[in-house]
Amino acid sequence: MNTIQNTHGDDQFKPNTTVAAVIFCDNKFLLVEELENGKNVFNQPAGHIEAGENLIAAADREILEETGLVLSPQYLNGIYYYHRPELNLYFVRFCFVIELNTCKQGTPQDDEILATHWLTYNEIKARSSELRSPMVLECIEDYLLHKKLGQKIPLSALKSNI
Repeated sequence: MNTIQNTHGDDQFKPNTTVAAVIFCDNKFLLVEELENGKNVFNQPAGHIEAGENLIAAADREILEETGLVLSPQYLNGIYYYHRPELNLYFVRFCFVIELNTCKQGTPQDDEILATHWLTYNEIKARSSELRSPMVLECIEDYLLHKKLGQKIPLSALKSNI
């Protein structure tokens, strides 16, 4: 039997890898409202990548589960590295963009999602203390800056053998 040994050992650092989507329509962003540690918080549709799943498939699945909408990323917004000191967790977040001509409303399939909301940037900023993490607003502000500058990171920048 041929086995491959892990030369990095058990102490290799492995941050949580997640995907998220900035979904934009008619000057509003689609956020999900969810319960975290007994508190209602707002987030982009987002979640962890599952084994055997590429980044785009993970984003498609998370969007469907959390919003009930069948949508797929159009381009990459950015890659974020974030530490939550209170949990001592590190995250690498691949944030995607979806721009819609018509604001759609779906029914979340995930029981942890309480509701979905189309909110303006100002409404989101006013709820800063209710955001799941500072990355929510950071991703939106990066999207707005990239849009103003006409910058888009194509999905072809992501490579996968899955």
